[in-house]
Order: sequence, then structure tokens, then C-alpha cells
Amino acid sequence: MAQVRRLMHEADPEMKEEWKWMGTPTWSHDGVVAIASPLKEKVKVTFARGSHIPDPQKVFNNGLGGKEWRAVDIFEGDTVDEEALKDLIRAAVLFNRSQVGGTAPSKRRPDARRRSTHTRARRRSS
Repeated sequence: MAQVRRLMHEADPEMKEEWKWMGTPTWSHDGVVAIASPLKEKVKVTFARGSHIPDPQKVFNNGLGGKEWRAVDIFEGDTVDEEALKDLIRAAVLFNRSQVGGTAPSKRRPDARRRSTHTRARRRSS
């Protein structure tokens, strides 16, 4: 798990790390990139939009039949191809950025949602 965490941050120093969904480690950059599930015999790293990410080095080894998710199962004693995994992480970030038009959330107007909510409330009261 420590290796996965290190690789996430090496691949993208701007990666945001959080613990969500009953303590699940989650990494995000312009949307969820991946979650990790530490299990007894392995660590499962699941990429939220993995089906959209190129995997020329065939790192994904689980979830290959699903519509969105793809996973990498890392068993105890496995040798991880760190560069290939970092390439997947970078590709996931690039995909997320393409979905938000290349604009980082921090550059969006922070009051946009608040203003639209206020407008809806005013319309209802009219």
C-alpha cells in the first residue's frame, strides 16, 4: 500500500489524497483517478475510468470486462513495474482533465454554483 501511495504522488505531485467511503484511500485530480482496497492477500488499485485509459504495457489485470473500471491487483511478493503504473496514473489524470475541458477546478469561478442556487430559490419564491 505504501508503494502505491508513493507512486501516485510521484506520477502526479498535484494528486489529492483522501479517505472516502468507509476509509477507502482515494486519489483525485480533476475527478477520481483511483481507489485502493487493501485486502488480506493483495492491494487492488481500481481506476475509476480505466476503460478509457490506454494500457500498452498491459498493467491492468482485473475488471477488464466492465464498462468503466479497470484494476491492478498487486499480490504480496509481486514486483511492480513502477514506470508502467505511473504511466497509467498519468494517463488517468490526462483523461480526467480532458473531461473538464482542461480547466483545473481551482480555476473555475467559486461562486458559480452558489449563484445558480440563489437564482433558483428566487424563482421559486416569485
